[in-house]
Amino acid sequence: MALDASSELMPVILDLISGHLSGPEVSKSARTIGGLSGYFADETARSAMDPERITYRVESYEPVPEGRAGAVCCAATFLEPGRVGDEYFMTRGHFHANEDRPELEVTVSGEGALVLMGHDRQTRIDSMRPGSVHHVPPGTAHRVANIGTQTLVFVSYWASETGHDYETIRSEGFSGRVLQVNGRPELVLE
Repeated sequence: MALDASSELMPVILDLISGHLSGPEVSKSARTIGGLSGYFADETARSAMDPERITYRVESYEPVPEGRAGAVCCAATFLEPGRVGDEYFMTRGHFHANEDRPELEVTVSGEGALVLMGHDRQTRIDSMRPGSVHHVPPGTAHRVANIGTQTLVFVSYWASETGHDYETIRSEGFSGRVLQVNGRPELVLE
């Protein structure tokens, strides 16, 4: 059976070189320094920065609404290089609302640290580099820090019923932070 291009739905495209997602069902968002109040250790340094400075952008494809089963979702994140004080720019981080669900992270470009924390507050990092694939186990909070000099691009995959719990991290934080220590990135436990 021949495909009739005029009757096809417009597909979502993942550019494997740039990491960009495109298509009519892709949503876009951005996080700024001003919107990350309370996430960095040095609030004085954060509040002195341009509040409109973008720290990261996200391009998401969710075929069904969050919390409903039946799809695999993906998002491309573009995390800019920079620091607030000695702490590297990072994503907010989250647990999953449906805690028995894992996630997969695939690094497209740049250099980063995937920060993983269990409910016991034990924290570790995985090094992210182009082509690296990372499994986020169920029940594990996760965030990403850009430890390089260029934009860190990675793509995340999760089941649509997973859900996101950002509130626990906003209120309780992580038990470790990725800081520049003696000119090098290091996980510093609190």
